[in-house]
Parts: sequence; structure tokens; C-alpha cells
Amino acid sequence: MPKNVFPLDSAKPFTEQKILGHNRWHPDIPPAVSVNPGDVFRIDCREWFDGYIKNDDSAEDIATAPLHTVHTLSGPFRIEGAKPGDLLVVDILDVGPIPQEDSGPLSGQGWGYTGIFAKRNGGSFLTDQFPDAYKAVWDFRGDSTTSRHVPGVEFTGMIHPGLMGTAPSPELLKTWNSREAALIATDPDRVPALALPPEPHGAILGGVGEADRDRVAGEGARTAPPRENGGNQDIKNLTKGTRIFYPVFVDGANFSVGDLHFSQGDGEITFCGGIEMGGFLDLHVDVITGGMEKYNVSENAIFMPGNTAPQHSQWLSFSGTSVTLDGEQRYLDSHLAYQRACLHAIDYLSTFGWSKEQAYLLLGAAPIEGRFSGVVDIPNACATVYLPLDIFDIDIRPGSGEVPRIDPGIGAPRASVS
Repeated sequence: MPKNVFPLDSAKPFTEQKILGHNRWHPDIPPAVSVNPGDVFRIDCREWFDGYIKNDDSAEDIATAPLHTVHTLSGPFRIEGAKPGDLLVVDILDVGPIPQEDSGPLSGQGWGYTGIFAKRNGGSFLTDQFPDAYKAVWDFRGDSTTSRHVPGVEFTGMIHPGLMGTAPSPELLKTWNSREAALIATDPDRVPALALPPEPHGAILGGVGEADRDRVAGEGARTAPPRENGGNQDIKNLTKGTRIFYPVFVDGANFSVGDLHFSQGDGEITFCGGIEMGGFLDLHVDVITGGMEKYNVSENAIFMPGNTAPQHSQWLSFSGTSVTLDGEQRYLDSHLAYQRACLHAIDYLSTFGWSKEQAYLLLGAAPIEGRFSGVVDIPNACATVYLPLDIFDIDIRPGSGEVPRIDPGIGAPRASVS
């Protein structure tokens, strides 16, 4: 086994570990660990809420989840010799739940969870149609998972980190905060918010000294969105065997990682859409000197996905166009078209006995594929969502016989106050 350079004790919270990670982006957060190009090493990761979400039949924890504390990132990792303008090469050699801990109170100890977030607390891709908080707990059995809250399905996980990235330069951090503040100012009272400004409350800043803590906490960018450094991209295909090339903006790159998922559908559409868990990654790193200019990669990562994803041979696909539920025509709005495709899939699945909330949770957690299928034929963009047929216990294809029905079981828990 590779040397674990960032071990975490499951019995202790994130802030009481031997090595302290962070939950904000800032160039002045010092590296927690140094590694060399060519090194292979292991990293432990906590799930993004550090154990706040429980394995139970209630969604009250989803409704009250403290968004100001996320994400619990392992790192930063200094890669010796990396300089601004280089490309950092990261190979995912292995990734999985918490090793040798197949039961326990922490997500990743034999289970994980998916949540529909309440509109007032983060919202979701379909927040206007699903404004309340719901939860599904998923049990792991080897590489497969099932849920008492979404019965009638079983699928193989596409285990991956939702968040990986390099530290921003001071100039890049200033750009992030300025442009996101300008966006917030266009509708400062919007629910959910248009963006998340720096939030000192709940900031975890690794090895930042006391003299700099208030400044860094007041400037540090939230980790919720993807940005030029990679960040919270939530790409389900970053599985075992993936190679990613990250732009380097500071000396040492200061690479960080977290937000592991056992599985996820394209888009992570419930916001907490992947099956969230803690776990480990085995990584190999290298550096391409001057790679940003050499390959014209000035921002955003490029990657070669792994070849270990589960194979599905038959799919049922749903399409949507850029027309609102009220019949308003939008011009080539691919985001809206994907929303409509997802809503069509949810409506369809509800004919078999699943509640619409169960269907929504399933689309967030299972390895569905989302595609922008047509983006040039004015005025309607077309987006599609593909459901693998072999994950269902029943045949969900349209046919001439009776519509089969599943037993929805106890259903997906809903929070009493959302």
C-alpha cells in the first residue's frame, strides 16, 4: 500500500486531526504535506459535511446542513519544483470508501447518502419543482449499492472525487471574488443565492497563522463551484485510472482533494446528488514544465477518464427542449433543456410506483448520462438524459402489456421544515 501522507482518524472530527485540512481556497494557506514529482501516495478524505449527515430515516439533517463548513478538503499538497505556468499531472490509481471500516456512523463506513437540498439552503437543479429537503441512504456491498429509501434498483458505483484542484494565485482569487460579488449584486436577496461570497464563520484554514487568520478567512473563496483551478467539478468519470492535467498558479501547486462520491449521475442534479462518502485515494503526481503555454491550457483542467466504469448495454433516454413549464420560449437555453429532460424522466419513473422525489434522488445518484444533444437549431436547444436499464428490478421500457409496479417501501424521508 502507498504511504498514507494524510491520515484521518474516523473517531475524531476534521478539525481535531493530526494534520489539519481546509475548506476555503486561498494562496496563503500553507501546504500541509510535501511530495515530489513521481511520488505515489495515499490520502484519506472526509465526506463534505464531516459526519453531520446520519444513517437514519429522517431528512432533518439535510434541511439544516451547515453549508458554511464545506468542503472538508485534504491538503494542500506541495509538489516540489512545480511553478506557475506548469501543468500538474494527477493519476488516480485507486479510490474507495473508508478502508476496513464497513460499518459505523460516518458516511463511507459501508454506506453513503444523497440529499435533495431545500431551496432556502442551497437548492438544487430542480429547486422550483422540489423545494423541500429529502434524503436517501445507500448501503454498499462491494462495488454495488442499494437503498431502503429508493427500492427496486441496484447499480455498480462509479467511485470518484467530486473536488480536486490547485490553489489560486492572489490575482486569480481577486478575480473570483470580484466577478462573483458583481453577480450577487444583481439580485442580492435571491433564494437560493446566485453565488457564495467569502464567509469567515466556519472557515478552516489549515496552517494559517493567527496573525493572518482574519484576513485569509475574509478573502478565502468558497469551494462550492468549479473554477479555473478545477475545484468542485463533480465529474463522475474521474474514476480509477483517470489522468488529470491541472494548471499551476502558485509555487508548489498546492493541490487539494475531497468530496468523494460512491456514484453520481451527470450533473449531480439534487445538489447533494452523488452518493456522498468519506474514503481514500491513491495518487501519482508529476509536473509538465511550462505546460500551460506549451499546450495552451491557461485555465481549467483537461483529463483522460479511467477505463474502469461499469458497462451498460441498454438505455432509455429522455429529451427536453428550451421551453419553460409555463410555455415560454427561451433561446438555445441548454440548462433549461436538461432540466426538462430530467423532469420528463422523473414523470416517467413515477408511473411505476416510485414517488417523484425517489425518482429525483435516483437520477442524482445512479450513473445516468446527460448530454447536450443539439445546441445550434434556433430557438430550441435539445438536451438528453440516459437511464441504464439494467439497474432496475423491473422492465421500465414502454410496451403493450400492463405497467409493472414496484413497492416504494418506506419512501424517501422528507424534512418537517424545509
